[in-house]
Amino acid sequence: MLDSVAPTVHSEACFKSVCVVKTALLRMSTMTDPYDTTGTLSLKWDPKNLEIRTMSVERTLEPLVLQVTTLVNSKDKAAKKKRPGKSKRASALVATVERATEIFIERGQTIAYENPEITQEMLAAVEQVRKAGAAMSLAAREFSEEPCASSVRSSMVRAARSLLSAVTRLLILADMVDVHLLLSKQRMVEKDLDKLKSASSQSELIESARQFGRSASELAAQAAKRQKELKEPRMKDELAAARAVLKKHSTMLLTASKVYVRHPELAAAKANRDFVLRAVCSAVDTISAVAQGRPTPNTGTNRVPVEGPGELAQALDDFDERMVMEPLAYSELRTRPSLEERLESIISGAALMADSSCTRDERRERIVAECNAVRQALQELLHEYMSNAGRAEQSEGLERALEHMCRKTRDLRRQLRKAVVDHVSDSFLETNVPLLVLMEAARNGNEKEVEEYAIVFTEHANKLVEVANLVCSMSNNEDGVKMVRHAAGQIEALCPQVINACRVLAARSRSRVAQENARAFGRAWESAVRLLTDAVDDLTTIDDFLAVSENHILEDVNKCVVALQEGDPDSLERTAGAIRGRAARVCSVVAQEMDNYEPCIYTKRVLEAVTVLRDQGTWTLYCVYTRDAPSNTFA
Repeated sequence: MLDSVAPTVHSEACFKSVCVVKTALLRMSTMTDPYDTTGTLSLKWDPKNLEIRTMSVERTLEPLVLQVTTLVNSKDKAAKKKRPGKSKRASALVATVERATEIFIERGQTIAYENPEITQEMLAAVEQVRKAGAAMSLAAREFSEEPCASSVRSSMVRAARSLLSAVTRLLILADMVDVHLLLSKQRMVEKDLDKLKSASSQSELIESARQFGRSASELAAQAAKRQKELKEPRMKDELAAARAVLKKHSTMLLTASKVYVRHPELAAAKANRDFVLRAVCSAVDTISAVAQGRPTPNTGTNRVPVEGPGELAQALDDFDERMVMEPLAYSELRTRPSLEERLESIISGAALMADSSCTRDERRERIVAECNAVRQALQELLHEYMSNAGRAEQSEGLERALEHMCRKTRDLRRQLRKAVVDHVSDSFLETNVPLLVLMEAARNGNEKEVEEYAIVFTEHANKLVEVANLVCSMSNNEDGVKMVRHAAGQIEALCPQVINACRVLAARSRSRVAQENARAFGRAWESAVRLLTDAVDDLTTIDDFLAVSENHILEDVNKCVVALQEGDPDSLERTAGAIRGRAARVCSVVAQEMDNYEPCIYTKRVLEAVTVLRDQGTWTLYCVYTRDAPSNTFA
């Protein structure tokens, strides 16, 4: 809608002009709910409080702002020499501003008559622009006659601010037309959701789902347009997430609703339907809140924060920064307790990681050793600070202590990172197996096995989330941490619903709708796990991952050799499967890493090695096993 308002003159953008707009205009407004109790659009806005939320409003204002500010700051020296007190350039700028104002008025009137809901408010805004434009024109022409008179210049500045404010009100009101269109789509979706929720037969459900699909598609398209125009990154992210939920949950909403209508006696079926319905309704509410500039439902006080760097990585960075100071700034009473407290907090976090069930004994011992080494290095550093107290410059001993302290904190970081990668290598291995086993039990109609495998599946999901949180704790990549935490949240929310879908299938194993519902939730789970895996891989360095994976594969190879020597086929098969899984993960991670580089001889050789590992690795290991095994192993 704003594209039809924008004047065609002087399209050059100017950052300083935007700053002038932001300074000249009043800020921080909130638009109240635009619908009255009858559901009719009723625009309630304070014309004195303005906030530019979209880039289109800024882009449309920039030419006019540039012209007005150029006019205000114009000082035609040549004109002063030829004819004191006269500015030819200012006269031309006045005509340009007048033409731009006329275009705003004409197109504002067009929008007013095309949208009966806001005709009265729009025409009032147009009239304000007309009056402010006339006052600006008069003040500007007086200024062009007397550019050196300070009182005339002040009058024109006031008129310019009034014109910019009036035009901004007009543009924001025109932008509200787009908001109204988005909210009208949202109301349609809400009505279709109510119909779908109350459907009592399969035919009624199918028709309601068809209507919801159309209205949800229109809402998502309109929200995508709005997302491109928003200025605030957080609102853009929330709108994008809401659109993704609408797209991904549409199929599950249909299958879950079908199962509930067909088998209303099953509590798990109702839990599936209610879960998807809540997710879709929350996404619709988020779109509405973002469109109106209100806080979204996901920004409550009870929400787990997903933004910001990892806690342990941030604590280490903060400690590294605070331990370096001038000797004159050191205070035994303040500095020592502060640094010791911060270090103990870091060591507590490291101890939690070391005590985790997946942390290997060797890695745990190294973490404990590095924590003790960091403690000792800090005491040596504090001793050097005490020895240098009152000096203007650092002694050689203090410099050595600082270098030693930095080296020890780096060593601790390295061990913590490797511990995290240990967890990633062990936990993100054949992540689809627990789901496949659970699904197979459900398809066989074995409710007892479903309950048993549900416990395993839940433990698997909890482990993925735990490892994801550990990865976040040691990363400074805020965007990556946000993505991992978001993906982990999806895993937590989806896990019990996958189990419910399998319970429904186990109870009604011959039901076609139950089978479709289980497949839909299974696909959603696999998609969420892939998203989490990719997000975790982005936060772990390729060097750490390859080093740790190599050690793990070598350990497993040794276990296979021992199993062969002891004649333990079960252990051999289990460990060989782990090797295949680790090799597949290495191939996947390395291939993904190569996508970040331009194709060259280096990437070609790496991808060739990936192919060799994928195609020949298992056979090579088999040859090693048979060569080292005793002759009677397979007897």
